[in-house]
Amino acid sequence: MTQLEITPRKLEGSVSVPPSKSLAHRAIICAALAEGTSTISNIQFSDDIKATIAGMRAFGAEIIESKSSLSIKGVGLNASKQAAEGAPAQSVRTIDCNESGSTLRFLVPVATLFSGKTRFTGQGKLGQRPLTPFQELFSRQGLDYDLLGTDPLDLLISGQLKPDTVELRGDISSQFITGLLMTLPFLPGDSKITVTTLLESKGYIDLTLAVFEAFGLKILVEDEGQTFVIPGGQTMTAQEYSVEGDYSQAAFFLSANLIGNDIDVLGLNPDSLQGDKAIDMILDRLFTESDREIDGSQFPDIIPIAALAASLSKGRTRFRNLERLRIKESDRLEATQTELEALGADIQIEGDDLVIQGVGYLKGGVTVWSHKDHRIAMMLGIASTRCEEPIIIRDTECVAKSFPHFWNEFKTLGGDIHERHLG
Repeated sequence: MTQLEITPRKLEGSVSVPPSKSLAHRAIICAALAEGTSTISNIQFSDDIKATIAGMRAFGAEIIESKSSLSIKGVGLNASKQAAEGAPAQSVRTIDCNESGSTLRFLVPVATLFSGKTRFTGQGKLGQRPLTPFQELFSRQGLDYDLLGTDPLDLLISGQLKPDTVELRGDISSQFITGLLMTLPFLPGDSKITVTTLLESKGYIDLTLAVFEAFGLKILVEDEGQTFVIPGGQTMTAQEYSVEGDYSQAAFFLSANLIGNDIDVLGLNPDSLQGDKAIDMILDRLFTESDREIDGSQFPDIIPIAALAASLSKGRTRFRNLERLRIKESDRLEATQTELEALGADIQIEGDDLVIQGVGYLKGGVTVWSHKDHRIAMMLGIASTRCEEPIIIRDTECVAKSFPHFWNEFKTLGGDIHERHLG
């Protein structure tokens, strides 16, 4: 376990944001299922991305890693070759998802395209994150779904999905929809996904469809984005794909600027489809308005850092519809409120909302906890820059999940960090 003692310092300089983890997951899976050899460039080998790479290798893709790119020889999946000739000849393949919800929820349906059984394992709270939509679909179609454990995750599945019409609520994770969209095009018949309530985290579905288009998959979107018609019998072709910068990681440095730091944030696509580009809108409203209500359902991952920015902005902010923050790597709603309040913020939970009254500074002088959640750890690091006294953050190594070099970047920008290694 690593603790960091951080003395408040203004951050100055430039930072190149890491590549989008969301886009990288999708591109790796598409390349691994495609015909031919793809090159995926601008890759950061975070723990989550390593899990997806290992998962696609388990399905038979040949993946060669270089410093910041991947060469992927796909299995060439199609409807007449659902078992994928490249898949290993074994009775049970095991995929360790570590703590990656994307890896798990994307690859559970993808696994049904391959013969044999697949065991999914994981760490941390991954086994407690819901999988109900898949469990219900597998039961209805007669596939084997055996949840052997949740702490840690141990899930064994087998069988092949059939073309279907699937109804899903819009307030579930968009990862369920993406996982099915990755699978249904390879089945021998057409399928449909209908979202029965307003689709949350729509930006992530937009990313999925954009990557699919790059690799040659066709998905028809109807009913203002609530219905997806998926023609069966499709194939994907290898591509040269470069992953753009990640707005969910850039949000930490962009928010740092609003609260008094001076960082030039490089590597972002101003026309990005990433839902977390909403950080631009949030920071603009925090700067120009004194009383704001912001619906956070479409971009839950940036709420912790947005809450910090709101805590140090004039006026009152209410972030609404944050229920899905409770089932992330931590209960992010509770973690955000607890740790920011410990630092001196005026922040309360009301139902599934965060209500924040801005203060001029944070007191600091305390030990806070990352809750072993990468986004909480990075938020607390940025918070230290506006504290009056040094702070200690416990369990800081969790940033490896998405941004392994965060603390190095923090120090390069002028952050004053001292490590404490505990047993």
